[in-house]
Formats: sequence, C-alpha cells, structure tokens
Amino acid sequence: MSLLAAAVPAVGGVPVKLFPFGEYWWFYLGFLALVGVLLALDLGVFHRHAHTVSIKEASLWSVVWVTLALGFNYGLYRYLLYRLPHDHHLTVIPGFDPAATAWTVALQFLAGYVVEYSLSIDNIFVFVVVLNYFKIPSEYQHRVLFFGILGALVFRAIFITIGAALIQYNWVVILFGVFLIFTGIRMMLAKEEGVEPDENAAIRLFKKRMPVTSELHGQKFFVNIDGKKHATPLFIAVLFLEMTDIVFAVDSVPAIFALTSEPLIVFTSNIFAILGLRNLYFMLRGAIDKFHLLKYGLGIVLIFVGCKMTFLGRFFEGGHVPIELSLGVILGVIILSIVASLVFPQGPHDKDVPPLPMPFGHQAMTHDVHKPAGKKKEKKN
Repeated sequence: MSLLAAAVPAVGGVPVKLFPFGEYWWFYLGFLALVGVLLALDLGVFHRHAHTVSIKEASLWSVVWVTLALGFNYGLYRYLLYRLPHDHHLTVIPGFDPAATAWTVALQFLAGYVVEYSLSIDNIFVFVVVLNYFKIPSEYQHRVLFFGILGALVFRAIFITIGAALIQYNWVVILFGVFLIFTGIRMMLAKEEGVEPDENAAIRLFKKRMPVTSELHGQKFFVNIDGKKHATPLFIAVLFLEMTDIVFAVDSVPAIFALTSEPLIVFTSNIFAILGLRNLYFMLRGAIDKFHLLKYGLGIVLIFVGCKMTFLGRFFEGGHVPIELSLGVILGVIILSIVASLVFPQGPHDKDVPPLPMPFGHQAMTHDVHKPAGKKKEKKN
C-alpha cells in the first residue's frame, strides 16, 4: 500500500519520488537558508532587546508565520505546475497527470502543516509549566523558546531523515500506524501530570558536569563566578525543552508521514509549523487551560492517521485515503474540539487538577532583579 496519493505515480508497485534528494538538494539548502534568514531577523532585529511579548504582537507574528507557510505552499504548487510537465521521468508513465499531482502535493503540505501546528498546541502546556517552574520572566521567555525551537529544528531534521529511510518498508508503516493509534488513545485517557525538570536524567547528568546558579543573570545562559563557568536556569529551561521536543517529535513526524512519503513535504511543513510555535505560545499561554477538550481532538487525529497507515486505505479505490478527505477530517476534528471547549467550559466539578498558573514575570522587571546579593565576582561572557 502506497502512502502517496493516487495522483503520484508508481512503477511496479514502487512509489515514484517527486523530490529525489540527488536532484533537489539545492531546494533543501535554499529552504534552510530562508529559515536561517528568518530566524536571524526574528532574534537579531525584531527581538534584539528583551521585552514582554504582548498578545497583539504575538497575534501579528502568528499571522506572518502562517502567511509565509501558505505562501510557500502556493509557490510550491505553482512550481510543480511548471516543472512536472517537463519531467521526462514522470511524463512517460501512463496516466500521469501533472496538474492533479501538483494539487495533491499542495494538499499534502497543508494537511501536514495543520497536523503539526495542532499537535504543537500540546507543547504549549509544557512550555507554560516549564517556564513557570524556572520562574523565567516574560521578557526572557522569547529567548528561551527561540533557542529551544532552534534545537527542535535540528532534532526534527534527524527524525525525518530516519523516518524517510524506514518508511520504505511496509512493516515499518504498519508499526508507525499502530504506535499512533496507541498514542492517540493514551492522549485521550491520560490524566494531567506535573512536570519535574529536575527529575529529568539529562538535566541531572548536566548538573553533575557543570554547576548551575540558583538565580537568573539577565539573558545570559552562562556566567563566570569566581573564575568558574556556571549555567543559569535560563539554559536549563532550554535544555529541558529540547528533551521534551524529542518526545513530541516521536508522535508528530510519523503522523505527517501518514499523509505523504515525500521527505521534502514532511520537512518543510514540519519546520513552518515549529517556526510559528513561539508566537502561538504567547497568544495562548494565559488561556491554554480553556482548551480542555483539545486533547481528545488531537487523540482522534492521531488515531485517524494511524488507521490510515494500517488499514483504512483498503476501503478506498487505489488503496489509499484521498488527501482531501484526510484534510477535511483533521481540520473538522480540531475545529470541533476547540469550539466545544469554548462552548462547554470546565466547571469546578470537572477539574481534577488546578488551572495552569499565569506565566511568571508579567510585571516590569529589570536585569538587576535576579542578580545575587553576594560579593562573588562575576565576569560577563
């Protein structure tokens, strides 16, 4: 059973790759260069000085990132409309339809983007708890999330590369599908649990190798105290977010491979969703507990894509679930769970756990607030 939509041809039962790395390495490099420029502008220009990101600013940036993703999708669609009719490896295949293939790929990107963006909302619960745990002031939270997401981009690239190599084997496809079904069920049934960063094995190992200050030192990740380098809680927060993203990647990357087996589509849709995650956090951090039914929607989406990878295809012509149907189900379930959360808010009788605390540091704070009062000499890095 091919993971690709019917518009993408197969020869001898083997799906034809639209974007073989040997021919499209320049596309990957160009895309990474674009992401690098966007991140440099984000941190070096628009967020050069630490400040509290308001809901209005986060909303505007969210619109920017979503617009960039949709613009990229449209540009990819137009490129395929031009390129595919001139690809002699594809045009010789009987029944190949360049226009239908371009449209399918565009929908695959959109579906992958929606899935990853929706699953990212689950990350925000962790962001709120972790940043509160380390008492990171709101003006420094963008810096923590920026470097956390920078590391996430690297981990996603690694996971996608591994997934692209494994997805060629049918038993791996079935295994991924079963895993997603199990993850979806677990997500819906799991009770809310606290996050204890100090119990994380990687954090404990790091603290054995390098001392960590008990207070912040402005935006610094490291400081020299009495000639010895110390990490600050700001760096520990970034490190913990990197560890949690590995867990989230295990769920989200297979979910997008259920929609397309093209690594380029998986990679670009995944990266665009991650780039918009910080601003989504700043928009929703104070109201994230209001979306109490979203976990059921996300669980249903994971179960659906898991079923799509395992057995749903055999009920449709060509052995695959149409991408239009997949996109409709994903969007419908996510929107319905969000609307239902707002229409049926949690009451006191529903809450087994207290609501998430408001993000730390909304009040105006200076860099000197967290400086130690002792006489230890500190040297800036």
